[in-house]
Amino acid sequence: MFTQYFGQYLLNKGYVSPKQLQDALEYQKNVRLKLGVLAVSAGYMTAEDADKVNEAQKREDIRFGDLAVKMGLLTKEQVEELLSSQKQGHILLGQALVDKEYMTLKDFESHLNEYKNEYGITDEKFKAIQKDDVDEIINMIVNFKESKNEKTLKAYLSLFIRNLFRFIDVDARVRKVTKSEQYEARHIVKQEIVGELALDTFIEGEEDFFVKFASKFAEEELTEVDEMAQASVGEFLNLHNGIFLVNMSNIGTPLELNPQEAYSNIKINNVYIIPIDLSFGRINLVIKENK
Repeated sequence: MFTQYFGQYLLNKGYVSPKQLQDALEYQKNVRLKLGVLAVSAGYMTAEDADKVNEAQKREDIRFGDLAVKMGLLTKEQVEELLSSQKQGHILLGQALVDKEYMTLKDFESHLNEYKNEYGITDEKFKAIQKDDVDEIINMIVNFKESKNEKTLKAYLSLFIRNLFRFIDVDARVRKVTKSEQYEARHIVKQEIVGELALDTFIEGEEDFFVKFASKFAEEELTEVDEMAQASVGEFLNLHNGIFLVNMSNIGTPLELNPQEAYSNIKINNVYIIPIDLSFGRINLVIKENK
């Protein structure tokens, strides 16, 4: 995740061209391995074991390695070994840029230090974001202006990104959050969270991207925004919100969910718009605070 943000920084500064960045990110993506793949490759787990952990992540917001330990499928020592064997994405990005002679190693070091200084990233924070600590990255780049629930909304967004990684696309990247007095939505699913914290939550997108998102979660090819596509996106939102409610309950804030709803071409007022780039296009997470 940090790799994409740093890559975007290099692009915005004019240090690389769009084609150079895409080439480097493709290189990084081709060698990036998930922990489950590493565990199976090392002989610590079977593919069936890894699938069990992946399914369990649909119910609990726990990292793959921690959940595998909890389920008795890996030891803590094995997880630490596997984590240490993962290559850090930004290093892969730098190596690709240098190998392709898009910049020198000295240039890469200079740009990385410039990035850390510009965003006020301490050594401690940098260690966290190198490990793709989603919470730390969201805290660094996201601001829910005017919200009294900013900490909770950031937690909601961090969880949403983690669930995108788990079930939709490992290349998900958040863009700048904006507040809109009136937003015109194309294709959208909605679910209300009610209780001490009251939110209307939405996933919205243009037809092509909405259908591709639905296809990813349904694990079958869908071709139009019909009831099946709406139901698939709605189920993802329901899964995500369900895990969010478990997290909130664990800190003493019980909440409830209303059933999902689907709409096309509607206007909604006073909402936060969070654009999220995926490998196949862009979707928007939309949040409306009711309390």
